[in-house]
Amino acid sequence: MPLTDPHDDRLPVEESAVAVPGAGEDSGPAEPEPVLPEPVRQRIVTLTATVLPGLPVDEVPVPLRRVAKFAPNRRARLGAPMIAAQLTADPLFRQRVTARVLADAGDLGAAVVEGTAPAAADPVEVAALAYLARPRGWRDLIEASGAAVRAEADSAVVAELVREAEQRATRAEHDRAVARVEAEKLRDELARVREELGQLREESRQVARTLREIQARERKAGELLATERGRAARAAADADAELRRVRTRLAEAEAAAGVARASAKEARSVDEAKLWLLLETIGQAAVGLRRELALDPVDRMPADFVADAFADSAAGTTGATGPATRARDTDDPARLDQLLALPKAHLVVDGYNVTKRGFGEMSLEQQRKRLIAGLGGIAAQTGDEVTVVFDGAERMHGLPPTPRGVRVLFSRKGETADELIRRLVRAEPAGRPLVVVSSDREVADGVRRHGAYPLGADSLLRRLSRS
Repeated sequence: MPLTDPHDDRLPVEESAVAVPGAGEDSGPAEPEPVLPEPVRQRIVTLTATVLPGLPVDEVPVPLRRVAKFAPNRRARLGAPMIAAQLTADPLFRQRVTARVLADAGDLGAAVVEGTAPAAADPVEVAALAYLARPRGWRDLIEASGAAVRAEADSAVVAELVREAEQRATRAEHDRAVARVEAEKLRDELARVREELGQLREESRQVARTLREIQARERKAGELLATERGRAARAAADADAELRRVRTRLAEAEAAAGVARASAKEARSVDEAKLWLLLETIGQAAVGLRRELALDPVDRMPADFVADAFADSAAGTTGATGPATRARDTDDPARLDQLLALPKAHLVVDGYNVTKRGFGEMSLEQQRKRLIAGLGGIAAQTGDEVTVVFDGAERMHGLPPTPRGVRVLFSRKGETADELIRRLVRAEPAGRPLVVVSSDREVADGVRRHGAYPLGADSLLRRLSRS
């Protein structure tokens, strides 16, 4: 193909302006540039780019001076359009380039200048040198080179087609071999399936025989089941009749028990009224006796000694048990008021049992403060001894001032508040009214055996709510 744009309307410069030694060009009118094969065009640009830096600066066209400074690998790639344009438009520049290219080509360049081409020479190289040197018959050399390039391309295409055909034949042979192997596998599989089908048919016949036997047994079982259902229905009817008779007798027994409970409740109410009347009489007599004797108050109470003890061995020997008839369970605040009205009554409170039941949403510190403040009011109103017991391995710090008449105790390490309450009860002398407030059933049963009056936490909470 032409090295320049075919639409360029500039006339080509006469090719005879500068002659290459030993080379001759065709005489006659100027002819158009031949169409160069792409490999020939690229080789011409490469040869020119190689010798371009070796030319004096004044012999290099102005457009190519910047290209001559490029690196070798970028010179032919980036400057190809300008190099081709200068070779076509500037015969003098082309002849200068040709002189250096032929000098580098050696014997091959001399042969091309003579108009001959060695048979073993590369046709692309011969065509590129012929284009630059333009000896006599150079167009024929280019044409022959183009034919050789096209022949090589055709040969490469034919070789590629042959290679592809061979590959397809190889794949076809491989596919046939695979197909044969798969056919063998399928035949073996078919034989196996046929054998399994025979076995399945035999098994199916055996299953059919077994099914018929099972159906026969099922019919017999159905007949027996119907017989048994009839017997069961008759037995259920008899059982229902017996159940109705038992329920009738149970209703009669419950009615009789209700009458007995009503009678017992009425008798118990009369006994309780007599008991409270007796307690009230004894309390008034005790008050009068205390006034008559003018007994001085004591500074320390039994609970103070229990609070200072590390073990309950001494307390266990000093405590006496009162009669079990003293103990009564109730959550009635009026009952609590009646007990606290007895002379020298001692109120023992299971602290956290009461606070967590009444105001458990508060922190433990707030629970203690609220309960101790309420007990201070009860102590001030009744003048009774009040002891509140909290769980704690060691004494809490930062407690508010204890109200007058209220003792605050914490269980020691290894001891629970329930155990400390039992020691307090055992330390009290016989006959003294002792009231224990706790909803813990185990605590209530324990103190009742020692003659204390156990009351639920709700009785104290209701009493505090009235204060």
